[in-house]
Amino acid sequence: MENTESQNQNLEFDNRIPLGDLKNAVANVKSELAKVIVGQENFIDQLIVSLLVDGHVLIEGVPGIAKTITAKLFAKTLKTDFSRIQFTPDLMPSDILGTSIFSAKSSEFEFKKGPIFSNIVLIDEINRAPAKTQAALFETMEERQITMDGATYPMDAPFMVLATQNPIEQEGTYALPEAQLDRFLFKIKVDYPSLEEEVQIIQTHHERKEEKPHDLIKGVLTADQLADYKRKIRNVIVEKKIVRYIADIITKTRNHPHLYLGGSPRASIATLNAAKAFAAIQGRDFVTPDDVKRALVPVLNHRIILTPEREMEGMTTDSVVHMISESVEIPR
Repeated sequence: MENTESQNQNLEFDNRIPLGDLKNAVANVKSELAKVIVGQENFIDQLIVSLLVDGHVLIEGVPGIAKTITAKLFAKTLKTDFSRIQFTPDLMPSDILGTSIFSAKSSEFEFKKGPIFSNIVLIDEINRAPAKTQAALFETMEERQITMDGATYPMDAPFMVLATQNPIEQEGTYALPEAQLDRFLFKIKVDYPSLEEEVQIIQTHHERKEEKPHDLIKGVLTADQLADYKRKIRNVIVEKKIVRYIADIITKTRNHPHLYLGGSPRASIATLNAAKAFAAIQGRDFVTPDDVKRALVPVLNHRIILTPEREMEGMTTDSVVHMISESVEIPR
């Protein structure tokens, strides 16, 4: 035990990139969220990683398991702007992007920005809006800008979209096109809590009485700190054998008998970026195969499609990703 702790201390001491501040900042964010959120460690880690690599997140789960509240409280830990948009079947692109309004003062049209102009944007039930509204998000998510009436309006950094959807209720919804799904770094599937976590959730709610969860969380991370941490993560060391390991896994998804559609090169890059962030939040300045494995499922969840036969058998994308990752030799 003592040898392990000594090795960990040496690893931190020998880092070529100073990551102590980043590790502490992540711990502070988790500490704030722990005041309200019970469990969900992987969910929270994946939100933090996405933020640190400029990624957007699609959160999927049944109603009532704290998808929206976790996303809102996560945004509250950041000292940045936040907006929430409820998607509905009658939502128009101008409702989220903004619109040009005639000004009597200047006798000209002026652009009035919509709610998408924020740092952290929570989109509830993203699959309820029609295709033209979904398409309006394309440029914003990928290019971090919108074009309106020939003028370009850049988004302020950081810019992150957190979108939720319910996998059960499909009436009145519009399936997201593959091109838009590919714009999300992660698709996070949120499950029911365990029995012990459920007991703690009920007990915490009882003890909180009239206190609102939102009031318990304070901002602990600034936009400038985030920009600094992102620069450090870009410099995390990745050996060529790790790059080859990622490429081997993603390539295998393209010709796997259980899959109709495999991962694209964007999936490979997303895995690399996420693995670097997973390493950094643990205080390491180099990527290991375990970091890659942690990134694979959320990166590939929405990028691969099962064959109809395997889908009918009840197989999941998670199980296929695990199957593929276990079949690829781990670099030594």
